[in-house]
Amino acid sequence: MLGEGLRGWPVVDCEVTLVRSGYWPRQSHSHAVFDKSMSSTAGDFRLLTPLVLMTALRAAGTVVEEPVHHFRLGVPAEAYGAVLPLLGRLGAVPGAPRAAGGTYTVEGEIPAAHVHELGRLLPGPSRGEGVLETEFAAYRPVRGPVPERSRTDADPLRREEYLLRVVRGVPVDGRR
Repeated sequence: MLGEGLRGWPVVDCEVTLVRSGYWPRQSHSHAVFDKSMSSTAGDFRLLTPLVLMTALRAAGTVVEEPVHHFRLGVPAEAYGAVLPLLGRLGAVPGAPRAAGGTYTVEGEIPAAHVHELGRLLPGPSRGEGVLETEFAAYRPVRGPVPERSRTDADPLRREEYLLRVVRGVPVDGRR
């Protein structure tokens, strides 16, 4: 897993394969001891890896996904019309309701970030008679604006600042 991708979120389900390298060793002048100023070292490649990975992620067209829960909601038939707008406001995608014995049951998906809010707000429109069950369903691409997450390390997306920070130890934004 890559800790921070293009928007700061972890990158999962990603496989990276190095297929070519442009390394040509030149270790020193003839008959001298190794001089790292004349040749790349393993550390140079470690510092460049984040820059290469960010370029690859951009080219791959990565997407930010969020956890989505499956929900089953039972409400009195007369309350269903008041509950439906609440589901829409919270980004839920309900299926067709089923009516049985004065109760409507509807199943669908809702972003996990809104599950607790649905549970908190449901008693109002359902007059305290709503029954909600949820469970994790899948990860789906985020709908609407993609949220950003603050980076916790040197940001390879800001190439010049990244190189100043990791190669020369120059503080950027008050961080080393």
